[in-house]
Amino acid sequence: MDALKARIEALAAQDTPSDPTEARDAIKALLHALETGRIRAARQTDDGWEAVEWVKSGILLAFRVGRTAPYPDGEGPRGALRFFDRDTLPLRETDGVREEVRIVPGGSSVRAGSYLAPRVVIMPPAYVNIGAWVGEGTMIDSHALVGSCAQIGARVHLSAGAQIGGVLEPVGLRPVIVEDDVMVGGNAGIFEGILVGRRAVIAPGVTLTRATPLYDLVEGTVHRSGPDAPLSVPPGAVVVPGSRPASGDFARREGLQLYAPVIVKYRDERTDAATALEDVLR
Repeated sequence: MDALKARIEALAAQDTPSDPTEARDAIKALLHALETGRIRAARQTDDGWEAVEWVKSGILLAFRVGRTAPYPDGEGPRGALRFFDRDTLPLRETDGVREEVRIVPGGSSVRAGSYLAPRVVIMPPAYVNIGAWVGEGTMIDSHALVGSCAQIGARVHLSAGAQIGGVLEPVGLRPVIVEDDVMVGGNAGIFEGILVGRRAVIAPGVTLTRATPLYDLVEGTVHRSGPDAPLSVPPGAVVVPGSRPASGDFARREGLQLYAPVIVKYRDERTDAATALEDVLR
């Protein structure tokens, strides 16, 4: 991959690539390497997860070089459902039988440059964006989004309406990371580079952003994003929606509360995600 990395970095450094054909060839090679899992938009190191900047730069290059074109090609009948996007970023060519991937009929889209591991199931309608990695045995349920460059581990369940945000810029900012064996409840939202640790449970309706403090009732602490490190949800944490009193005399008079996600327990090795969540909600 060193040669492809050097090509992408050189092309991305140019305001306008001097050789559009070379740029398109490099982009095509990048998307193929992403789809086959040979490269990723983020990697795990001894210090945690970090963005792979040259990969994200190559994805941004695809937007710059491409021209808006209709999909599918051709005029099509008047009134037919058509799409318009960069011609460098088509839908992913997926061979579900060979790749052991199920994409159930009903309107889902998987963009080129995303990786789908064996036994991934995508229920309709769902969307997987460029640069995403979806691990083995993961379920993406109806109306769920896997945003650009998001990294989803193995055996994850993204419930109906779950939103995993995309992070393309700045290229040095890590994307959203959801590690192995995580359960994300319906209509939950995870954005802005948040990391959800292995075996965590995110209850329905929980929203986590870079600005969201996460209150840990078990350990008696508050997890926050740092200047260079977005919020991390600890492994095994069970996170549910909560609230805290708003400050100020007016807020006290009116009894106002602010949204505050709360860790109410930690899963042990004997409890599955559904059991842990059901116990808490009861």
